[in-house]
Amino acid sequence: MGKTKIKICTKGEHARTLGAAFTLIELILVMALLGIVIGVSAPALANFFRGRTLASEARRLVSLTRYGQSRAVTEGVPTILWIDLRRGTYGLQQEPGYAEADAKAVEFALSKDLRISVADMPLISSQLRQAQPATVADPNVPRLRFQPDGFISETSPQSVVLRENSGEAIWITQSRNRLNYEISTNALQQAWR
Repeated sequence: MGKTKIKICTKGEHARTLGAAFTLIELILVMALLGIVIGVSAPALANFFRGRTLASEARRLVSLTRYGQSRAVTEGVPTILWIDLRRGTYGLQQEPGYAEADAKAVEFALSKDLRISVADMPLISSQLRQAQPATVADPNVPRLRFQPDGFISETSPQSVVLRENSGEAIWITQSRNRLNYEISTNALQQAWR
């Protein structure tokens, strides 16, 4: 069997190893400095993450418009992206009447710090409004309708606005050629008007 070596430290060596460690005072001082740095940077980080929530929600909504447009073309059935302004929800589904139930229907809820609104709603005649099928319980819910040929219906709103409680907003507007929706900021939106 192997031999085990035991090292016996002398008093001087033991003192040297203890001297290499941090003292309690030093640890408390480092923790206090970290607390101050975090306290100063926390508001800036909170604003950063809040802005990321708005941007990621806008990207998700734009992705859903592209998915709806693609789905309308591939399945040959109009799809509708509905927006419930009161509940702060939106979703995508096949236009009712083409199938009993839409297994691919999706619904999303906004974060509590975000609000959604619709701008630039086209004027729709009462006959055309009656011809549109209701997609959810409330027939007054704004809808972005994607036709089977890939075009956006003329009854779809021009813009959807996502706002934070702080006032920061991202506009999701129809492109200039009216073939899809894209993200624009307040500055771009004001320049277009």
